[in-house]
Amino acid sequence: MPSPAAAQQRVLIVVTNHADYPGRKDKTGLWLTELTHFWDVLHEAGIAMDIASPNGGRSPLDERSLGNFYLDDSARAHLNDPAFMAQLAHTKRAADVDPQGYAAIYFTGGHGTMWDFRDAPALKRLAEAISGQGGVVSAVCHGNAALVQLQGPDGKPFIDGRRVTGFSNLEERLSGMRDVVPFHLQDAMAGAGAKYEKALLPFTSYAITDGRLVTGQNPQSSRAVATRVLALLQARSQVTSTPSS
Repeated sequence: MPSPAAAQQRVLIVVTNHADYPGRKDKTGLWLTELTHFWDVLHEAGIAMDIASPNGGRSPLDERSLGNFYLDDSARAHLNDPAFMAQLAHTKRAADVDPQGYAAIYFTGGHGTMWDFRDAPALKRLAEAISGQGGVVSAVCHGNAALVQLQGPDGKPFIDGRRVTGFSNLEERLSGMRDVVPFHLQDAMAGAGAKYEKALLPFTSYAITDGRLVTGQNPQSSRAVATRVLALLQARSQVTSTPSS
């Protein structure tokens, strides 16, 4: 059963609006299970969630993420849930979101994020505000592109000196997108001073918690990220609900 403290917390999930690859006919967008796997873990714990995007409105789904190899029963159930899909068709515009109501922010992936997450002032404002009020900042796979632009209170890169992971250069090459993406995420994170890490084997679950920062390497890491975010939220709720002596 969800705890009363958990029910008082809310998480902002950020998805992409970008669907087009340069020079390719297939479409990118949100990698569906990076949303649904995270959603399932937090929903079961009683955590409320909202979905936003840089521009608001529709978030396209990456065509490859809808293949039978990647979908599981839970993801298919979400695809067939009109209420859930309506949220992806009518996401909140990031610039209109008040960060005060959120205990955490989660940046989903999909290659589309490589075009609209990195240089996104509205996303930067939200993540820095949520972090500044003691909240959790989290991301998975290409969603970690949003972290590269963030700054800490001292003006330095938010991920400078911190342990992080994200879609690796090797995984980019194996996925056939090395020469398609506008930049390489692993290099960008390292360039911002982060201590980048990855799993020994590509496309296996790998997640890292560094303080109130949680990052996951690839789509297989979404549940691990959710579990770590939930643990931080539960610890946060225990602190805020403990009476002072």
